[in-house]
Amino acid sequence: MTQCDLESRHALVTGGTRGIGLAVARRLHASGAKVSLTGRDSANAEDVAATIADDVLGLGCDVRDGGQIATAFRTAAERHGPIEILVNNAGVARDNLMIRLSEEEWEEVMQANLRGAFHTIRLVLKGMMKAGGGRIINITSVVGMTGNKGQANYAASKAGLIGLSKSVAKEYASRNILVNCVAPGFIETDMTAALPGGAREALLGGIPLGRLGQPDDVASAVLFLASDFASYMTGQVLVVDGGMVM
Repeated sequence: MTQCDLESRHALVTGGTRGIGLAVARRLHASGAKVSLTGRDSANAEDVAATIADDVLGLGCDVRDGGQIATAFRTAAERHGPIEILVNNAGVARDNLMIRLSEEEWEEVMQANLRGAFHTIRLVLKGMMKAGGGRIINITSVVGMTGNKGQANYAASKAGLIGLSKSVAKEYASRNILVNCVAPGFIETDMTAALPGGAREALLGGIPLGRLGQPDDVASAVLFLASDFASYMTGQVLVVDGGMVM
């Protein structure tokens, strides 16, 4: 039966200690998945995992480091079995106008947002092929589709993630490995909460639904793509933005 019950499938969420990643980890666990999550600080990742449930595994992992990713993924597989659902959420933003953007700011964003996904996807493909299928869900952004002032590095990394996803989707569709993206718009986070009143009102004016999204709005889209409801979808970008980009 087509359903959102993830039936003890092992889901790993990178950048799962706060915001969207934490909401995704909670939603997948509540839907029956065995969940592993990563964060840069191992102690914090363990603490956050414990707030979800005793069986959730928290792992320290900087996704810019291929060796750390390999170690974390191996530990997760030893605990919960092969990774059947991968959610690439980890990422950073280092905003600046292009003329002021340093090479360091460019590289840091590319390493975390794009190279990290390259490493994680390569690590899970063999196991998914052996299992007869899997789901890879990459959290990109609407700015990867539209661009944004002061975010050339971030927008480029997110656009690259869309291209990576579509290419891997074509390569592994015959193996029943479905690769899709979720592209959030402006989501209620620590960063948007700090916006001054005028900037916040201007932002809301460009969103037809008239509100910022919640992390759970994105988590619901991820759950859909991880579930049997999305068994005939691959290479797609599911936009969750309140109608901002039409």
